[in-house]
Amino acid sequence: MLLQGALPSGERLVIMDEIHKYKGWRNLVKGFYDTHKSSRQFLITGSARLDHYRRGGDSLQGRYHYHRIHPLSLHEISRQPSSSDLDHLLHFGGFPEPFLKGNTRHWKRWQREHQSRVIHEDLISLEHVKEVSQMDLLAQVLPERIGSPLSINNLRQDLSVAFETMERWITILENLYFCFRIQPHGLPKLRAATKERKLYMWDWSVCATPSARFENLVASNLLKYCHLIEDREGDRMDLRFVRDSQGRELDFVVVRNNKPEFSVECKMGERQLSRNISYFAQRSNIPIFYQVHMGEKDYEITEFKARVLPFATMSGILGV
Repeated sequence: MLLQGALPSGERLVIMDEIHKYKGWRNLVKGFYDTHKSSRQFLITGSARLDHYRRGGDSLQGRYHYHRIHPLSLHEISRQPSSSDLDHLLHFGGFPEPFLKGNTRHWKRWQREHQSRVIHEDLISLEHVKEVSQMDLLAQVLPERIGSPLSINNLRQDLSVAFETMERWITILENLYFCFRIQPHGLPKLRAATKERKLYMWDWSVCATPSARFENLVASNLLKYCHLIEDREGDRMDLRFVRDSQGRELDFVVVRNNKPEFSVECKMGERQLSRNISYFAQRSNIPIFYQVHMGEKDYEITEFKARVLPFATMSGILGV
């Protein structure tokens, strides 16, 4: 019916989900928009990067606004979240179905089905990949490497493929919203130790350890903040990390229009201010340092432009 130009009658808003899996979707949507733009609005949704999977056809430039939808965040669950809200979000992840069910058995089954959908349905329909079983294995081992610089060379040796092939596979999983990577950020007068990027998952509940799960949750919220500002305000936003040649590291640095906006360090407990924050505060142009934790303490150390605060408070500051 769509290919014949048929649209639901009397509907002001027309929603097309997963239409990017049709090869000529851009021409189809362009035709609908150009014909009905005075009387209808169109919402195009999908499980992959629609700006990447163009699949040929005319440009849609000037006809749409691009918005990225993220998993649920603590700020969306409650304006005054409790510790149990955070525990629930950490355990079941931010995808609505397992989060709302709140059942461990259902969550485990959903995880397996989600990976199967990404690899055996979305991947096959959108990419030309023959080694599906190896992609499935890659998806299983990636959560073990969360929070550390990801060595493509080590991964390609483990799966016995070429470096270029492994890099392409991970990029494909990024385009399918399975995982994401962040780049190191270079600071003036400080030499970066690595060019490798750090890896995180869109579903942080797959992380095996509580510390990795919490760090991934923070990374996801910061990426959500960056995408919100970028998609709504138009500023260029980047989520990065800092690591110098001596191994000192800041978990995250949010960069707006090539200038650091703030840094975030993750700690599970209510510890004292990280030495890394005090070190980089004296040697970098980062204006604000946050150290987030799962406790209740909230205080500032003006000497180092730092604030130690609960993750729930940080989520409210970000407003995502």
